[in-house]
Amino acid sequence: MPFEIVRNDITKMHVDAIVNAANKRLEPGGGVCGAIHAAAGPQLAAECRLLGGCETGEAKATFAYNLPCKYVIHTVGPVWNGGEHGEREALVSSYRESLKLAKEKGCDSIAFPLISSGIFGYPKKEALRVAIDTIGDFLTENEMMVYLAVFNKECLNISKALFANIEEYIDEHYVDEHEAREYRRRRYQEEELAMAAPKAVSKRDVVFATVASESVAASDADIDEWLEMIDESFSEMLLRKIKEKGMSNAECYKKANIDKKLFSKIKGDHGYVPKKSNVLAFAVALELSLDETREMLFKAGMALSHSDKFDLIVEFCIVNKIYDIFEINQILFNYDQPLLGNVIY
Repeated sequence: MPFEIVRNDITKMHVDAIVNAANKRLEPGGGVCGAIHAAAGPQLAAECRLLGGCETGEAKATFAYNLPCKYVIHTVGPVWNGGEHGEREALVSSYRESLKLAKEKGCDSIAFPLISSGIFGYPKKEALRVAIDTIGDFLTENEMMVYLAVFNKECLNISKALFANIEEYIDEHYVDEHEAREYRRRRYQEEELAMAAPKAVSKRDVVFATVASESVAASDADIDEWLEMIDESFSEMLLRKIKEKGMSNAECYKKANIDKKLFSKIKGDHGYVPKKSNVLAFAVALELSLDETREMLFKAGMALSHSDKFDLIVEFCIVNKIYDIFEINQILFNYDQPLLGNVIY
C-alpha cells in the first residue's frame, strides 16, 4: 500500500497504530508525546511503566486506550549532536523497528510523526529524508498504508533554489483562466499531430458519434468498421511500458505509490481509467519523458493543463528528471496541491 504525507493531528487519526516519539523512560513528555498521552488517558502511562523503558532506535507497543487506533508504538529517536554520532542510523532504526512491530501486530495502517525533529533537535529536512527513504524501503517489500502526519508545511519546505526554479517555471508557463480554453484546443491539436495516431476512444463514444452523424447511416457494418480504429487503452499502454522498462508489476505500482488493489483493477479491466493523480504517478514511476507522459494521459482521456499549478509542478519535475515520487509529493504538499499516487479509488 502507499505512503501519504498528511496535515493532521496524529491523535485523531483512524489507523491501526500511531507512533509516539517517546523518551527513554516512556513517560509523558512534551510535544507529540505529551499530546498522545493526554488523548489516550492515564492507562497508557500505566502500561508504559510495565515495559521497563526503551533504548534509542528501539520500539515497543501498547494498547491505545482512548485513542481512535488499536496500538501506540513507542520509539525513541536520537538526540541531534551534529550528525557525526550515529544519529542517522539510530533514526533509521526507529522507523524500521516501528514498522516491523506494526507488521507483527497485524496492522494494515500506521501513522508517524516526524521523529526527533522537535525537542530532540534533528534538522527537519534531514529527518524528512530519513523518514521517506526508510518507509519507502519498507514498502518495496511489504503491504501497509503509511502516513506521515505533520501539523504544518514548515518541516516540508523545499530548498530555496528549487522553489525559485519552480516559481520561474510556473510564471513562464502559467495560462490565465480566460486563456485556458484556447490553450487546451491548441494542445490537443499538437498532441494529435505528435502521436500521428487515431484518438483513443471508447466503444460508446464511437457508437454515439456514428449515430449522431446525419451523413452516415449507422448500420452494424459501419459501427464495426469504426470500432476497428480504437487505439491502445491506458491500461494496455501501462502494461506495455512496464515490460519495456524491464520492471515487474510490483516494482512499478510500489514505485508509483499505488495500492496493489488498484493496480489489479487496472490490469484486469483494460477500459478502466484511474484518477489523474494516479496516471501521473505511473508516468513518474516509469520515468517517462514529457511527451510519453502526455501520451499516457491522452490514452486516459486527459491532458496536462497550463492553467493548473498541479499539472505545471508535475510537468516541471518530469522536465527536470525528478522521478522520486516522494520528493515530488513533498513539493506538491508545499504548494497545497493534491499528491501523486496514494489515492486507492
